Amino acid sequence: MTRIHVTRRRMLRTVAAGGLVATAASGVTGAARAQSARKTFVLVSGTYCGGWIWRRVTDRLEQSGHKVFAPSLTGLAERSHLLSKDINLDTHIADVVNLVQWESLENVCLVAWSYAGFVGAGALESIGGRVSSIVWLDAFLPTDGQTVPDLSVEAVRKAVQSAVETGTAGFGPPKFGVTAVAERDQPFVQSKATAHPVGTYVQPIKLSGALEKVAKKTYIRLPKFPQPVFDKALADCKGNKSWSTFELPDAGHMAMLDAPDRLSELILQAA
Repeated sequence: MTRIHVTRRRMLRTVAAGGLVATAASGVTGAARAQSARKTFVLVSGTYCGGWIWRRVTDRLEQSGHKVFAPSLTGLAERSHLLSKDINLDTHIADVVNLVQWESLENVCLVAWSYAGFVGAGALESIGGRVSSIVWLDAFLPTDGQTVPDLSVEAVRKAVQSAVETGTAGFGPPKFGVTAVAERDQPFVQSKATAHPVGTYVQPIKLSGALEKVAKKTYIRLPKFPQPVFDKALADCKGNKSWSTFELPDAGHMAMLDAPDRLSELILQAA
């Protein structure tokens, strides 16, 4: 039989070494926890779309332990049965404000895509104190008194004007090409997209500068989608030290479908 002889000195050395390892491991674990601290995201979709378009990003963020809300604005997606001429920009702003207030959300990273730049900017007037960071993804950066058509391309302005003249509650959706979304996802998007409430486009926004007061701001441009107003927004943000800017040249306007992994990484980095 083999005997194991352990001296008192050796035992003390072993215990001490174990303590050092445990302390080091505790430090690593603490750092990992700090890096993966749970965050809260509110992802706001653009024209014709609802929370469904964020699902791939939502899944990735939730799988990493974060809290994610991707509301469908009134009259869109699963709320398309509520489409009416009474819906305006204030309605969509209230959708986001009420979500944050009723869910008692704090330290929110607010992500606004495309048209939602208007919605997010308006919402910040009421919930700016609850938002610690924002991400504008190929999104409008409006100024006080502007309407969405003021910053839109001619085809959109004509669609909105036609809806106003005919008295219809909504307009669109159009046929989406590869600059909007990869061909593989076009049938999926066309099956989900719904008419957009025209009243949200014709109501001027009321702003007092709450957006600029947010401490951490990020603008992400998707240059594959040709839109001069987004190019200008990117240039303006690049010239403003309070903004961080990124470009995803290989993704279409619907980057949450084209590049969900990379977009999720950028959103987490920006939070």
